Amino acid sequence: MAGEDTLVSGIAGRYATALSELARDADKLDEIAASLRDLERLLDESEDFARLVMSPVFSSAEQSAALAALAKRGGFADLTANFLQLLAKNRRLFVLRNIIAGFRRLLADHRNEVTADVVSAVPLADQQTEELKATLKAKTGRDVSLNTRVDPHLLGGLIVRIGSRMVDSSIRTKLNNLKLAMKEVG
Repeated sequence: MAGEDTLVSGIAGRYATALSELARDADKLDEIAASLRDLERLLDESEDFARLVMSPVFSSAEQSAALAALAKRGGFADLTANFLQLLAKNRRLFVLRNIIAGFRRLLADHRNEVTADVVSAVPLADQQTEELKATLKAKTGRDVSLNTRVDPHLLGGLIVRIGSRMVDSSIRTKLNNLKLAMKEVG
């Protein structure tokens, strides 16, 4: 438990730790992780859902009813559905994104994994993803799980962040550096 304190903190950390421990005890870590990934994707894609979660305008009962319908339709694990109901009842849905991030950190630590956030200009092919994982595993000595995101503004290349370390090999950054170097010369 002491190691977990450094991984997550605050309100979100306490809820993430509780959910992680419950999922571990029920041997449902993968199932809960999948449900939380779906929830996070829904938060990113649906402005209405994000508004429901973030806005204090909706009552606890309204949030609870909407989340119950969502959990049933989305086929979420019972533990996830119950957890969402608890968050709605306690008026803590506004920290859902942070809880998901905290759960992900706790899960990675439990599995002796490190999570790398990867931003690319185009979606990575399966072979590229596996090669990147193998390279990062060789560098870190731990298994690597990737959170990938596409940003067409990069033009090409990748931005990889593991913890506080970042490697930016995007063409956009290289062009910006060249532009700055040319300004210094001229």
